[in-house]
Order: sequence, then C-alpha cells, then structure tokens
Amino acid sequence: MDLLDRIMELSRYGYFCSQIMAILILEAAGEENPKLVQALGGLDGGVGYSKNNCGCMTGGACMLSYFTGKSGDLEVESPEHKPALGEFTRWFQDEMTADYGGINCEDIIGTNPAKRVEYCPQIIAASFSKCMEILEEKGLL
Repeated sequence: MDLLDRIMELSRYGYFCSQIMAILILEAAGEENPKLVQALGGLDGGVGYSKNNCGCMTGGACMLSYFTGKSGDLEVESPEHKPALGEFTRWFQDEMTADYGGINCEDIIGTNPAKRVEYCPQIIAASFSKCMEILEEKGLL
C-alpha cells in the first residue's frame, strides 16, 4: 500500500491529520501507542477545531519531540531536539504559505470542506516525509 492509500485508509477510520501523522511515524518506527494517537486528537481541526495551526504542523512537531524530547525527571532532551523542530516548522511554514497561503487550517481549507479531501492527504504525506527525512538524517529512526 502506498503512502496516500494508507492516509486515505486512516482517514476513513475517522482519524484526522495529527493522528494520521502519529500513526504513520509510529508504524515506521515499529511502535504502537494508542493513547498518544488519542491525545493528538486534540490538535485536529487546527488545535481543538479552532481552525488555527494545521494538525500536520503541530502533530509533526509532537512526533519529532516523541523521539528527541525530555522523557523523564533525570533525562535531558536530545541535542537534536530544537534543531529538528526548527527545521520542520520552518519547512512547514515556507511550504504551506507558498502553496496554500498560510499554516492555519482556515488558510488552507477555508470554509470549503471539499478542499480538506483535496489538500489534506497531500499535506499529510509531505509532512510525514519531511519528519521521516529529519529523523533519518539525524540518526533518530
């Protein structure tokens, strides 16, 4: 199954962008974390359905942090944490602003739900690919 087919399959199961990002990255790492996927549902629709920051941006940042962030009281974040997040969010802002006029759900799909079907799978695929590129380049996955 190719990436877009997998994204569409997850969408048919009722997952939204941030959750799909999490599932795809966890699958690539050979992991499952249903509670994380559930929690990332709070980012859907532009953070709590507010139409603000796209869930691909926030979900991607969360998933990068899953591999690089501080994980316990006596732990420290990876030295790659901030560079990975910065690289991804700069890329997302540049690409989405150029292609869709901004980084918010409202900028991307506006009030036309048909645009979600047209644009979102492509944005999820591109965001997933960029996260994977960063994780692989930095030796984190």
